This record gives sequence, C-alpha cells and structure tokens, in this order.
Amino acid sequence: MVRKFFCAIGALMVAGAAYAQQWPTKPVRVIVNVAPGGVADVTARVLSARLTETLGQTFLVENRAGGDGYIGFEAVARSEPDGYTLLYSPGSSMMMAPHIVKRPDLDPTKALTPVAATGAVSLYVLLRPEFPAKSFEEFHAYARANPGKLNYGSPGNGTSPHIAVEVFNREANVKLNHIPYKGAGPALKDLMGGQIDLAFDPGVGLAAAKDGRLRMVAVAGPVRHPGFPDVPTLEEKGIKGVDGGPHFGFYAPAATPREVVDRLNREVLKVMKEPLVLERFKALAVNLAEPMTPQQFAAYVHSEYARYAKLLPELNIGH
Repeated sequence: MVRKFFCAIGALMVAGAAYAQQWPTKPVRVIVNVAPGGVADVTARVLSARLTETLGQTFLVENRAGGDGYIGFEAVARSEPDGYTLLYSPGSSMMMAPHIVKRPDLDPTKALTPVAATGAVSLYVLLRPEFPAKSFEEFHAYARANPGKLNYGSPGNGTSPHIAVEVFNREANVKLNHIPYKGAGPALKDLMGGQIDLAFDPGVGLAAAKDGRLRMVAVAGPVRHPGFPDVPTLEEKGIKGVDGGPHFGFYAPAATPREVVDRLNREVLKVMKEPLVLERFKALAVNLAEPMTPQQFAAYVHSEYARYAKLLPELNIGH
C-alpha cells in the first residue's frame, strides 16, 4: 500500500512537471482589475507583450475595473485553475481593499495565489493648472488655510493613492476631500480638466507635469524623480509615512498547479531583467520589486495585509 501511494504521488509529480513544460498551449488571459491608462494597466501590457514573445502564446490583457478591484478578483477566482486565466493587480487591491470591501463570499487572499511581484510606484503630488500655489510650501499653507475645500482624485476607494492622501491629511494636519474614480487614468483626465484640485498620481501624469499642463510640488516616495530634480520628497518636508503602497503583481486561481505557478514566476522574473522592459518601467517611474519566489511573494502579501489591517482603522477608513 505504501509503495502504491508513493508511486501515485510520483506519477502526479511527473504529470505536473510535464504539464508545466507544455504550458501554455493556448492564449492566456491576463485580467487587470483597474481601468486602462494607469500604471498597473501599462506595466501589465508591457510584461504580457514580452511573455507573448518568450512563451509563444498570446497573453491577452483584459481590463475588468470596478468594485474596488473585486470585479477582476471574481472573474479570476471563478475561472478554471489551469494557468490560462491570470490576474494582474495593484498591491492596494489585494492588501488594502479586503479590509474595506465587505465580501465574505470572496476573500482574494484565499481565492488567489501570488505568482510574481513586479514593482511599486512613488506618488506625485500634482495640482490642476490654475491652482494658486507654485511650490509645496504654498500648497501646504493653502490647504491648511482652507480645510475641506480642496478635492483630490484617486483611482478608487482603498487604493494606494487614497490611503496615501489620508495619511498625508493626518501627518500634514490638513483636510482634503476624496473623490474616487475607477482608475488613475480617469482621475488624471478630470485633474487636467480642472474638475478636481489635485491628485497623488502614480506616474501616469508625469508627461503632463513635464510639459506644464499640471504642476508637481512633491514626491511621496523614497527619492526625488530624476526628471524633476527640484521637486522635494515629502520626507524632506518632514511629512513621513506617505508612500505608493505595496507591489503590483501576477496572481492565479488558488488551485492552479504549483509547477505552472513556478514556471510563470521564472518567466516573469526573466523578462523583467530585459533592457527594454526596464526602460519602460523606468519611464513610468516604477520601483522594481526584489526578485521573489511565489512563496516569498505570498509571505510579502501576508505581511502587508496585516500592516494595513492595523493602519486603516487608525485612519477611519472602512469603518
């Protein structure tokens, strides 16, 4: 009996390895749970294009925005766990939103398995063109003198920019009003049109800041942006704890064969070392994730999830 058991286990392992070697034999759907135009969407398309070339099957990006990321979660969680439907998600959807969205029927941290971390963003404090402040000091003074009168746009409830601004409200002693959108792209459009006053932008507005259509006054991140050397970080101004949130990454349905998850992890890490991919990430000002195995990425997700479980109630978000 014992010999039969180990023979069966061995046969399953051989079959799993063979499946992983053959995979993919047909197109792979990559569902992005945010709107087109944001950094998560753009990086998903950059990586999917390279995976299409390196693996010989189309990696087809499909946006399923809305529901604070849960429309995308649902589509992937309910798909066949065969490696042919994947999720690409911002870290905020996976590690912050579950503390805010009450969906006992769908816990993304249980329904999905982490595959590969890709990168995280700094955030850029961008003001509408006619805003009466020219520097961070002037913006900060204006915001403090006008509590509750300035509106900021975010890619949605529970996203990294939303949490970042609420931390900023607390640390900078200001009160900015939250206007949630269905992605960073739509928020940027309204900022440029003057419908909102500012945004903590994840990088999609850099070109507009460069050519003067928007004004950048600070960076919420570890370092200044090389394209804007005169713009200070919030840390330099004594405002701590404001950042772009956890890493973006690939996920698969929880029961996806381990061999497929491991293979996809290796392929993603490989294409992320390519100069063309690195150049695109740099242009988007994405901070690359340290290379992680699926197990290391899962530990990272668990740790960040626990961190936000403590932080969000302190900010009165989701309660």
